[in-house]
Amino acid sequence: MGSEGPKNGGPRDKSPAKDPSDAIDLDDVLPKIGEFGLYQKCLLWFVCLPACLPCGFCAFNQLFMSDTPDHWCRVPQLQNYTQEERRALSIPRKADDNATFETCMRYDVDWSDILSKGGPIAVNESWPVEPCLDGYEYDTSEVKSSIVIDFNLVCEYDVYPTLGLVALNVGGPVGVYSFGLLNDRIGRKKSFFACLSTLLLGSMMTAYAHEYWFWVLARVIVGLTIPAVYQIPFIISLELAGPNYRSFVTVMTCIFYTLGLILLSVVTYFLRNWRSLALATSTPFFFYYLYWFVLPESPRWLLMRERLEEANNILKNIARVNGKELPVEYTIKLQKQVLEQKENGAKEAKTPSVFALCKTPNMRLKTFLITLNWCASEMVYVGLSYYGPAMGSNQYMSFFLSSAVEIPSYIVCWILMDRIGRRWPLCMSMVLSGIFCMVTVLLPSDAENETLVLYLISKCLISASFLIIYPYAGEIYPTELRGIGIGTSAYIGGLGLIVIPFINYLGTSNLVLPLFVMGAVSVVGGLTALRLPETLHTPLPQTAEEGEEFGKDWTYKDCLNCGGQKTAISESDSYENLDELELTQAPVVEEVPAIPIIRRNSMRKLVRQASTLETQRDRDGSLKMTYWF
Repeated sequence: MGSEGPKNGGPRDKSPAKDPSDAIDLDDVLPKIGEFGLYQKCLLWFVCLPACLPCGFCAFNQLFMSDTPDHWCRVPQLQNYTQEERRALSIPRKADDNATFETCMRYDVDWSDILSKGGPIAVNESWPVEPCLDGYEYDTSEVKSSIVIDFNLVCEYDVYPTLGLVALNVGGPVGVYSFGLLNDRIGRKKSFFACLSTLLLGSMMTAYAHEYWFWVLARVIVGLTIPAVYQIPFIISLELAGPNYRSFVTVMTCIFYTLGLILLSVVTYFLRNWRSLALATSTPFFFYYLYWFVLPESPRWLLMRERLEEANNILKNIARVNGKELPVEYTIKLQKQVLEQKENGAKEAKTPSVFALCKTPNMRLKTFLITLNWCASEMVYVGLSYYGPAMGSNQYMSFFLSSAVEIPSYIVCWILMDRIGRRWPLCMSMVLSGIFCMVTVLLPSDAENETLVLYLISKCLISASFLIIYPYAGEIYPTELRGIGIGTSAYIGGLGLIVIPFINYLGTSNLVLPLFVMGAVSVVGGLTALRLPETLHTPLPQTAEEGEEFGKDWTYKDCLNCGGQKTAISESDSYENLDELELTQAPVVEEVPAIPIIRRNSMRKLVRQASTLETQRDRDGSLKMTYWF
C-alpha cells in the first residue's frame, strides 16, 4: 500500500516522511498524467495481452503432441496383408469385450510355417500369446502424428507422456522463482526477453527432438517460462495503470489468456503433425522481439535503482501520449528523495521469513487453509484443463469448450465478489465443481455427452475459484506478511501440479476416475474455506499481531454469514480498510500540492479488488513476481 498504519493503533502520521525506507510511489502522479489513457491502453491491448499467448500455447500444446492412437503388435511376416487383416489374424481379442483387440499382445505362432501351407488362415483363439517383440502398428486415420508414434510410447512405456507433463510442471515453480529474482535485479524489460528466449529455445528443441529424453529436457526448459513469460508484461501493466484500473487489467489478462487457449484448439485442429504444431505455436513469437522498441521499463523499478532520468523520460512519454503534462513538482520531489537516499545510505527493508506465518496458532491455521485452498483450486483447474481433450468424441471441440466456459465464470465471479463476499463464492464454486465431477461416476460408460456436460460445468466453476483465491488470500494475510504469504501459497500450489498428470493417468483404465479424484479434492478444499474469515467490508490487518487477532473469534455461526457488514473505521484504527483507503494517497510533502483523487462510481468494483493487488509490493512501490524466504 502507499503507507502502513502504526502497529499500536495510534493515529496515522500525516507529517512528511523522513525515513529513507519510504516508498517512492507513483500513485500520486498517475491521475495527473493519466491512469488509463491512450498509452496504457495501447500497452495493454497490443503488448501485454498478446504476451499471454505464448504461455497458453506452450503449456497446453503438449496435450496434442502426445495423442495415443489405437495400436497393436507388429507382425513382419504379415506385411503383404492389409492393416485390418493383419490385426484380425495376429491379435487376440479382449476377454471382456470381444469387439476390441488387445493392444500389447499377439499370437505366439510360427507365421512362416502357417503361410507356407497356403490357403485361408483359420485363427485359433487358444493359441498362446506373447508381448510385442517387433514393435507396433498404429491407426493413423485420426491421430496422424504424435510423440507416442515416433518414440513408441505405448504398453510398458505408456506412462512416458505423463512424465513429459510432470517435467513441464517441475520447471514451472523453478522458473517463476528464478525469473522473479531476475525481474527484480535486471529489470522487467530484460527479464521478459530472457524469459521469451528461454521459451523459444525450449520450443525449438521440442520440435526437433528425435529422442524421448531430449524431448523431456526441452519440456523442462519450456516449463521454466510458464507462467513467468506473461507475468512480467502483466506486472508492467499493473505498475503503469492507475489504481482504479488494475483489477480491470487483471481480469482482462485472465480473459485473454483463455482466448489464447481457444485459439490453440483451432490451431491444433488444422495441424495434426506434432512437430509442425510445436513450431506453429512458438515461431510466431519471434516477432515479440520487436517489443524491445515499445515495451517500457517499469518506472518504479528505475526509481528503486535510482535511475531518475530514465524514469522521468518514461513518465513524460506517458503524459505526452495521454495528452497530459508531468508536474514539475513531482520531478523535484523525486530528486529530493533520491538525494536523501544517497545521503542516508538507504537500506533494503528486511523481508520476513516464511516461518513468520506459523509462529502463532490462528495465523498458522489460516496459512494452512489458504494454502490448501490455493493448492486444491490450482490442481483441479489445471487437471481439468489437461483432461479436456479426453472428454467427448472430439478432443478438439472438447478442449475448445473447456476453455470457452472460463470466460463467463470470470465475469460473474468478478461481480459477485463485491456483493456477497469472497468466502461463500470460493466455497460454493469449489464444492459444486467437485460434486459435478464426482457425479460422473454414476453415469453409464457410454454416456459421453452427459459426462462432457458435467465436466464443462465443473470446469466453469473451478475457474471462478481460481480467480477468487488470489485477492482473498491477499486480504487475509496481514500487510507485513502478505508478500511472503501469497508467495508461499502460490509456490506450494505450483508444486501440487506435479501430481496432477499422475491423477489424469488413471483415466487410461477408467475415464471418470480422475474426475472423481479431482472432485473430491475440490470439495475438501471448498469446505475448509468456510473456516476462513470473511474480508468484505471488513478492516484488514497490517501487522503480524493484528493478523493473529483477525478471525480469531470465529464461530460456527460465521459459516452462515454471507458477505460482511460495513463498519465505521476511525483514522486511529490500525487495521487496513481497503474500502475506505484511497490508493492514490501519498505521503504529504510540502513542495507538492495535493493531488485530487479520481474515482468514478462505475469503477468501484475495480478499486475494491485493486486494493489487494496494491498491497503485494515492496516498500519501494514495485511489484514482485514471487516471494520466498
